[in-house]
Amino acid sequence: MLLRARLSNPHALSIPFSSYKRRPPPIAFAAGSSSGRPLSLSATPPPPPSDDLVRTALFVPPGIDRAEVTPSMVLPGSNIVIGPYAGHSQIKQIEFVKSSARARDCPKDHRPEFAILGRSNVGKSSLINALVRKKDVALTSKKPGKTQLINHFLVNKSWYIVDLPGYGFANAPESARMDWSSFTKGYFLNRDTLVAVLLLIDGSSPPQKIDLDCANWLGRNNIGMTFVFTKCDKTKGGKRTRPAENIEQFQELIRKHYPEPPPWIMTSSVTGMGRDELLLHMSQLRNYWDN
Repeated sequence: MLLRARLSNPHALSIPFSSYKRRPPPIAFAAGSSSGRPLSLSATPPPPPSDDLVRTALFVPPGIDRAEVTPSMVLPGSNIVIGPYAGHSQIKQIEFVKSSARARDCPKDHRPEFAILGRSNVGKSSLINALVRKKDVALTSKKPGKTQLINHFLVNKSWYIVDLPGYGFANAPESARMDWSSFTKGYFLNRDTLVAVLLLIDGSSPPQKIDLDCANWLGRNNIGMTFVFTKCDKTKGGKRTRPAENIEQFQELIRKHYPEPPPWIMTSSVTGMGRDELLLHMSQLRNYWDN
């Protein structure tokens, strides 16, 4: 737990990487501290980032000196700096492996994995299908809460995408919501192969308390996360608020508590916005975990 807590602290990035080579815990340099306060994001999404943004509001991975970051090193539509651990990011092969009702039933082959989490109508399945460029890999449904198990998809025979049940679907019985809380939280707390959580936030809607609560829980438990804003090609509501405005509001609610920002990125499964950039970001987290 001490090592995980140190990894979760952005100031701990100067720790020699060699000390993490033996089956490290979930990659947590993107998460908040163990104090239980909410995580923070930058105040304004690019493009293009200013010099102040480069210095203070970016997610800077290991191997990069913050003072040496330039705007060209920042992925478009994000606060993510690409560093030396970024590598091969293309998905050439994907296969469904299994569905598990309990964390202890998940695959035990020690491959790294990324868990995709979000509200039940946030577009989890659509994002997975967009990442792998196949329409039917993850089930898409107009009925929120369709995914009820922990679903493992093996990518390039080397790492996993994990589709988790959505939270907060209003039509689910109370018993189902309690089951989600117990077995999904058990997955997070006991999965040593978890590299990071991709926490999906609906960029077309104003911030939701349930998303902030989820982020807070992950932060309190030192679980690394990346905020993935979905539906950034859409607007909702009478005021037709833009995704950039909703993202800024989301950041405003939580950034007061933490000056160090975890990574975030804007995406759209319709237009493909952010797909390649997200995969590149995942590659550097994965390679750091493997190193």
